[in-house]
Amino acid sequence: MSNQTFNIAVVGATGAVGEQMLEVLDRLKFPIASIKLLSSSRSAGKKIHFQGEELTVEEAKPESFENVQLALFSAGGSVSKALAQEAVDRGAVVVDNTSAFRMDPEVPLVVPEVNADAMKEHQGIIANPNCSTIQMAAALEPVRRAYGINKLIVSTYQAVSGAGADAVDEMYEQSRQILDGDDIEPKVLPVSGDKKHYQIAFNAVPQIDVFTENGYTFEEMKMINETKKITGDDSMHVAATCVRLPVETGHSESIYIETDKDGLTVEGMKQLMRDAEGITLQDDPSSQLYPLASDAHGKDDVFVGRIRQDLDNPKGFHLWVVADNLLKGAALNSVQIAFSLIRQGLLK
Repeated sequence: MSNQTFNIAVVGATGAVGEQMLEVLDRLKFPIASIKLLSSSRSAGKKIHFQGEELTVEEAKPESFENVQLALFSAGGSVSKALAQEAVDRGAVVVDNTSAFRMDPEVPLVVPEVNADAMKEHQGIIANPNCSTIQMAAALEPVRRAYGINKLIVSTYQAVSGAGADAVDEMYEQSRQILDGDDIEPKVLPVSGDKKHYQIAFNAVPQIDVFTENGYTFEEMKMINETKKITGDDSMHVAATCVRLPVETGHSESIYIETDKDGLTVEGMKQLMRDAEGITLQDDPSSQLYPLASDAHGKDDVFVGRIRQDLDNPKGFHLWVVADNLLKGAALNSVQIAFSLIRQGLLK
């Protein structure tokens, strides 16, 4: 990688993912020449410490992107739709962490471990996939490359932080109210703008995002459609059920796959995971070793365990996958995309 440094902007710098982006940029020593912290007018004026300096958050406007080479967006789809192209028109490459462009056929949808080459076709915007999709795609890629995957069924157990700070606050407040014997009045989850709201404390809610006409939620359709786009395999059979649990950070997934080729064994899959970059294998039933959301919190890797061969189908395998949804599921993957742009000579 060259010694070149870059002028960057972080849009949504005061949000949970934006804060993580700044932490990852600093920790991984991204080559920064200058950095702008941008947000809505509501958060403009806030002070954030970054690499020994106190920076003032500015309101994100089209002119904010003058002389910016890389813009990391995580301020909501409406902001991305309004400002991403403005940044591109001024010469920036945009890495967008919202759903605004994920299924746009002109926009690469990238998990670097899976399809970094897709970035070569970018036209200024690169989309960061949904958090649940990212960790699943990263975990399954070693198997897909070696044996192919024709069927994938996933059930997710997703952390409340994926729904934002208000949802996390509601979870803790409801927990206190229930323990104190008080009545609760849910207002945020499963979806703040939907017709009904349900208790998340001490509960499991089988709805993330609103329902579509086919009975799946948008979150489930994101996982289905994004997986096919990332892998480039429209023929893969993919199904998803997405559930919210009262966990603050760390998404967990129970995944069933069927391979194209014969010959994969449990030990063979474990070795594929051991050899894969960004994957940590935690799989020893004899000592109760398996991935936990509480252990994945604050860590970059995707954790894989509970690997079992299906009892009826020799090409079928079950596994348990866990990752920090704010890191690998959002901020880290965005910064990894940016590093890959540099390695491929795509960031000028």
